[in-house]
Amino acid sequence: QVQLVESGGGLVQAGGSLRLACAASGRTLSMYAMGWFRQAPGKEREFVAAITGNGGTTTYTDSVKGRFAISRDNAKNTVYLQMNTLKPEDTAVYYCAAGLLMARKGNQYPYWGHGTQVTVSS
Repeated sequence: QVQLVESGGGLVQAGGSLRLACAASGRTLSMYAMGWFRQAPGKEREFVAAITGNGGTTTYTDSVKGRFAISRDNAKNTVYLQMNTLKPEDTAVYYCAAGLLMARKGNQYPYWGHGTQVTVSS
């Protein structure tokens, strides 16, 4: 079992930055690929970014490429999502997830955090 706790969300103006963190406990994080997903009010959950267990490979949804960066520090059992040039459409609850393989589909991740709210004002 892996327990995940997100932090770092908040209210920011458009063009600003936030860094989300996902702290893991229960298992060595390096065993798992990690993903970030988000869900805006009235919308389905969508994939944002993912990273392999050793951090060597990353993937992003097109709408955040060049603005967001996923990284991990396995020594700290923590994964990060650096979000720059934020837009109002980035407003959502952001979730981190852990799974055995890097994937863009949420059903490939058995472990999920409870989410952190990101609100971007225009």
